Amino acid sequence: MKFQVDRDTFADAVSWTAKSLPARPSVPVLAGARLSVDEGTLTISGFDYEISTRVTVEVTGESAGTALVSGKLLAEIVKALPNKPVDFVVDGPHAELTCGSARFTLPTMPLEDYPSLPQMPEAIGTIDADEFAKAVAQTAVAAGKDETLPTMTGVQIELSGGGIGMLATDRYRMAIRDSSWEPGASDVAVTVLVPAKALADTARTFGSLSGPVTIAVPTGTEGAPGMIGFTAGGRQTTSRVLDGQLPPLRSLLATSYATTLKVKTSELIEVARRVALVGDRNSPIRLSFDEDGLVVEAGGAEDAKASEAMDCALDGEPGKIAFNPTYLLDGLSAVDAPYTAFKMNELGKPVVMTGQPAPEDEDSDTNHDGYLYMLQPLRWDA
Repeated sequence: MKFQVDRDTFADAVSWTAKSLPARPSVPVLAGARLSVDEGTLTISGFDYEISTRVTVEVTGESAGTALVSGKLLAEIVKALPNKPVDFVVDGPHAELTCGSARFTLPTMPLEDYPSLPQMPEAIGTIDADEFAKAVAQTAVAAGKDETLPTMTGVQIELSGGGIGMLATDRYRMAIRDSSWEPGASDVAVTVLVPAKALADTARTFGSLSGPVTIAVPTGTEGAPGMIGFTAGGRQTTSRVLDGQLPPLRSLLATSYATTLKVKTSELIEVARRVALVGDRNSPIRLSFDEDGLVVEAGGAEDAKASEAMDCALDGEPGKIAFNPTYLLDGLSAVDAPYTAFKMNELGKPVVMTGQPAPEDEDSDTNHDGYLYMLQPLRWDA
């Protein structure tokens, strides 16, 4: 096997594949990147039995063949090469890479030990790449990290003829994002729970590509599909799906709210970060609000305290709420709107955060860009 390829194109493709390879593979060959050349096209793929990746690039001077080499080592080498064409030749148990005067020899891995990659499922619709990346980022932030509760570590994707919804929760907070898409049929009705990390990695990459993202799931099988696939810009990835579904999160939302506190998002982020400096990671940030404004406070060990006042718009009764600082800042960053509305019915109960383009927006029941973030307050300790 041999080929010549543009250095930047090759580096980008190898790097994307290498990111999905396991750091400590169960068998050595799973750390490999599979390179296959046929009719002027190089396909680079990786697979660890949970996630598969494929990317195709055009090459010249090719001779058809397939080889398996260490993916992460190849990515590091190609990234460090000078900006010149790369020649890649496989001869027996070794692969030789040449770029200008730089030359590297890599051992190849046994192809016969490498598992067969899963086939891409049937496409059921498409979504704009930017919309896909934003929706995943906004919901994945609320997914759990505790592997003993695997269901909570996923983002639930609800696909229907009317739209696509993404939901996640770690029991202390939840996020919901509703988006539009182009379904392949009006009667689409599929719900899958995808590992949040795998989905977020895919979305970050696909969000930088032009064109739509194609979503694919197996059809014609009973029960929930065992995998989901995404395709965009010459790249394909599949991921296993988690068993089960999240609780009915939408049922936790109220139809109206007695109190709405509106603040400038960027300002509250800055203030919250400043006052949090006096506390440890889990010390609450306290918000007290009335018609005169909002005061943000935090306290730490040895009587360290901080407070800062800022403007707000209040519709409802004055009150006090306290939040985990990390969870609060995650939500404010995910809202991605000039203003954030904190909606509540009873102090101490979960608070819904939504974005608003302006503080005077009277339609407080409308979620900016279809996103909301619900957060459980902490006990107020003055």
